[in-house]
Amino acid sequence: MSESALFGNYARSNLTFDHGEGVWLVTSDGRRFLDCGSGIAVNSLGHSHPHLVKALQDQAAKLWHVSNLHQAPEGERLAQRLCAATFADKVLFVNSGAEAMEAAIKCARRFHYDNGQPDRFHIVTFEGAFHGRTLGTIAAGGQAKYLEGFGPKAPGFDQVPAGDLDALKAVIGPQTAAIAIEPIQGEGGIREIQTDFLRALRRICDENGILLIFDEIQTGVGRTGKLFAHQWTGVEPDLMAVAKGIGGGFPMAACLATAETARALSPGTHGTTFGGNALAMAVGNAILDVVLGEGFLEEVSRKGLSFKQKLAGLVDGHPKVLDEVRGTGLMLGLKCAVPVGDYVAAARDAGLLAVPAGDNVVRIMPPLNMSEDEIAIAVERLDKAACAIEAKLLEGAAE
Repeated sequence: MSESALFGNYARSNLTFDHGEGVWLVTSDGRRFLDCGSGIAVNSLGHSHPHLVKALQDQAAKLWHVSNLHQAPEGERLAQRLCAATFADKVLFVNSGAEAMEAAIKCARRFHYDNGQPDRFHIVTFEGAFHGRTLGTIAAGGQAKYLEGFGPKAPGFDQVPAGDLDALKAVIGPQTAAIAIEPIQGEGGIREIQTDFLRALRRICDENGILLIFDEIQTGVGRTGKLFAHQWTGVEPDLMAVAKGIGGGFPMAACLATAETARALSPGTHGTTFGGNALAMAVGNAILDVVLGEGFLEEVSRKGLSFKQKLAGLVDGHPKVLDEVRGTGLMLGLKCAVPVGDYVAAARDAGLLAVPAGDNVVRIMPPLNMSEDEIAIAVERLDKAACAIEAKLLEGAAE
């Protein structure tokens, strides 16, 4: 086989998938894999969900794209539904999580500029964060491995340890425009931010005229058993970035804001060619039809608790392979005692797809409509993976 014509920036597996059915992916040679990665928390309703397929097909037969120079009735409808279900008054549709975070950052900076404070542009973020791959969002995330080789770090980002209020207060000053945080750090290793800390952030923002940004790109759209993870805490942001699950696999994202904050992005200040196109809006509305349906989110919570309890038993049974279980709803993580890549590979060999994360954690993020029977199968395959690693450890010890 000739060398790929694609860029080499991804370390791809040797799997080629032909189609998907619910929580299952089927390779071109007929092998079936249980998808507990959901395309990195994207396929919120699994693969080939009939309601999503119909919505996309119906819209594709009518209209794909007309640009944001004209009215967008389906976008209006989706925005109204998101506002009705959240803190927000306004929604800006974009294409990816990084774009949603860029919009939130620009909106926060412009907000203070419009209020006569052009030097107030710093955003405080937290160690272990991941906010995207643009030059702006890798600076916001602050992780050296993503910054290396791309020139000077974009200015205006001050990073402190998550949970450290003293460190946070030390960096806040007249230059601070906003604080940005993930309620649960996904890429950082399924690390939950404590409710008390989020409440303290809201209080600090209010006292200092600072905007609070929540990055719910990975945690949102039902992943934790609420529509958005911050809704468990009672803390509301001024801006919020949403992506991944809101499109169920179709590229779309959004920046949500209060009316006062959203006024900062007046005509000409920001834009996107594809954001809010007719296809994306049809899919987004179809996602909400299901996720906001009666009892759906309660079922995510129930199944998430069941799954987490079973994973805790798995950890107890394999202490040489697994250290602990983390997370809430169907955003779960297994901290490994062996290299996380080894466990992800063993799970794949056992017929289950999972996603590595920081802090030596494997993310378990299946479609939200996964059944109890499929949860049982997932645990069986994760157990098989752990047993395979234990056998290798014994072989190594014998040698």
